[in-house]
Amino acid sequence: MSHPAIVTDLNKCVGCLACSVACKAFNGVPIGSFWNKTLRIGPYPTAEGSGHFPDVYTYFLTVQCQHCADPECVKVCPTEASHVLPDGTVQIDKAKCIGCQFCAMACPYGVRYLNEEERVVEKCTLCEQQIAQGDLPQCGGFARFFGDLDEGIESFRGPYNKTLGELTGEDGDYPIKPFKDSDVHHLPDVGNHPSFRYILRNHEWKGEE
Repeated sequence: MSHPAIVTDLNKCVGCLACSVACKAFNGVPIGSFWNKTLRIGPYPTAEGSGHFPDVYTYFLTVQCQHCADPECVKVCPTEASHVLPDGTVQIDKAKCIGCQFCAMACPYGVRYLNEEERVVEKCTLCEQQIAQGDLPQCGGFARFFGDLDEGIESFRGPYNKTLGELTGEDGDYPIKPFKDSDVHHLPDVGNHPSFRYILRNHEWKGEE
């Protein structure tokens, strides 16, 4: 089984919401619901700043189903509607879903919701129908990359089908700045082992809050 995930460079993300809008349009997500949320984190004072502009920082955090390695939602589903596919993604079989919302309550990230019209739970599918054909998820810009965690995040692919490793460098011609292992983060792990990763340089990671 592979370990599919998205890596987001938070220093590149400008909060344009293109990923959220593309997701809603491509998947027909109802008004008021989101498979992919873009949250503004901050403003916070810089490490040595006054806490007043311009000595502050803000970044944007994209939050969606983390397609966890050990998903809590799958454990509590009474009908096995929530399940893990052989490709490693966590999916919902609407034919089996009874709308009990146990999975939504078990999710640590609040990224599942009840489709009131269909009375079934929905969430991000990680564009499973596309990645099954070898395509990339609906992501724009140079901030988000898709790949298999088992192969390392440098192998993740993004715009122009280039890998994160190929696009990272000190030179101004490279769109991605170098990063250290300590710059790579994930959302809180309560035993579910979230798969997505976030790169944040030179700022304090607030994703555990």
